[in-house]
Amino acid sequence: MLKLNGTLGLEDFYKIIFENNPIEIDNTVFETIENSFNFLKTFSENKTIYGVNTGFGPMAQYKIDDTDRIKLQYNLIRSHASGTGNIIDPMYVKAAMLARLNTLSLGHSGVHKSVIELMSALINRDIIPLIYEHGGVGASGDLVQLAHLALVLIGEGEVFYKNELKPTKEVFEIENLKPITVALREGLALMNGTSVMTGIGIINTINTRRLLNWVILCSSAINEIVQAYDDHLSFELNQTKKHKGQREVAKQMRTHLSDSKLTRKREEFLYNKNPEVTIFEEKVQEYYSLRCVPQVLGPVLDTLNNIENILIEEVNSANDNPIVNVEKQHVYHGGNFHGDYVSLEMDKLKLVVTKMSMLAERQLNYLLNPNLNNILPAFVNLGTLGLNFGMQGVQFTATSTTAENQMLSNPMYVHSIPNNNDNQDIVSMGTNAALITKKVIENAFEVVAIEMITIVQAIEYLKTQDKISTKTKKMYDAVRHLVPIFTEDIVMYPYVNKIKDFIMNHENNIV
Repeated sequence: MLKLNGTLGLEDFYKIIFENNPIEIDNTVFETIENSFNFLKTFSENKTIYGVNTGFGPMAQYKIDDTDRIKLQYNLIRSHASGTGNIIDPMYVKAAMLARLNTLSLGHSGVHKSVIELMSALINRDIIPLIYEHGGVGASGDLVQLAHLALVLIGEGEVFYKNELKPTKEVFEIENLKPITVALREGLALMNGTSVMTGIGIINTINTRRLLNWVILCSSAINEIVQAYDDHLSFELNQTKKHKGQREVAKQMRTHLSDSKLTRKREEFLYNKNPEVTIFEEKVQEYYSLRCVPQVLGPVLDTLNNIENILIEEVNSANDNPIVNVEKQHVYHGGNFHGDYVSLEMDKLKLVVTKMSMLAERQLNYLLNPNLNNILPAFVNLGTLGLNFGMQGVQFTATSTTAENQMLSNPMYVHSIPNNNDNQDIVSMGTNAALITKKVIENAFEVVAIEMITIVQAIEYLKTQDKISTKTKKMYDAVRHLVPIFTEDIVMYPYVNKIKDFIMNHENNIV
């Protein structure tokens, strides 16, 4: 059981979301929460506090009677639970819940402790609110999406419970759970903030890290099976560039290929020989998709590292309005709910993921085109050329999916549209950015899955199973466990989906 004290790391998200570790709230959090709630309750008497005794957004000019304060919060939740479109996968919603729980635990929102108690119970019991993709502009945070979370916390709406969509009221009765106590500003406090875009974003970074490791593995394997010269991966060459990412990718590839019997030393084949020819039959240098992998994937790694840092800063920040400060005995009004930090990082992430899918597609094309590799039959066809098609069909899938990624990688960050009576006159579109990035990542896994099957088919044709590196051999075995050797044409989509599912749900340390 993980004890939460208001500070979350990437590893905590992994353990809770991917490994279903239960959570426990540290007593210090409840002390902080109660101090914040009690201070705000006293401070807001005889003062005008936004969202406590005023309307919301452009309606803030209207004073709310004390007798209507609680009704105001319920009205906000119900009216804004207006999402549409596709349902957000429960795993991503759970991450959003965890992000919201953490920011409320900081004590800057003045919520009642029942919010923390119920949210942690829902996370532990895998009771996940129904939230839709469409609705958030990411300015006052994820108002619409988080309204669906708040709706569940007041005992309404719908939840996923034991893989079924059920009314919240019914599930609460089964689990003996009580809705939260709305006492001051719990409606606004739950809805104001960046937790949905941040939760989705954190899952995106975890999946991207996994994807990057598989892409490095495939890139290493291709260099190996075409017997590339290894000096483009050398410590000496890559050390002349100062970028940490490039150096790390090259290091990982050298480690991968350390026991390969296929990669070649330039000094053995070219430097110690000077044949009297005017045209070399073999390439002196590899194509860029093989030779420039550290330079292509290095910036991906550096960007991913930075994105992770920004998102963890966001999840450990107060992203509400107003902000309660017990130490200063004051309430500050501002815009911490704005999602520009997350929106920009999600746009960066989908750019680098798209580049990875482009690299995988070009490497795939290299293997499929005999005029490029000069060692494999067209489309790595292990059957009869002309009669059989090999990997020809799935190349269309990889190419079209890569093209979709290129289109989707256009930024959301600069697509602000004023709304809310122009109160929200510049917005982040952060949730849209995070959801589109999720799609781009899933697409990239499809392309890499097709590439991986092709690599294994190439090894089959070249009969180099006893010469490839240990890591490549483990990848070969893992794929062969799911995809049979095929010389006759077979229906490919089940196998592509199997490999996609495999690499999306496994770290490449198994190979």
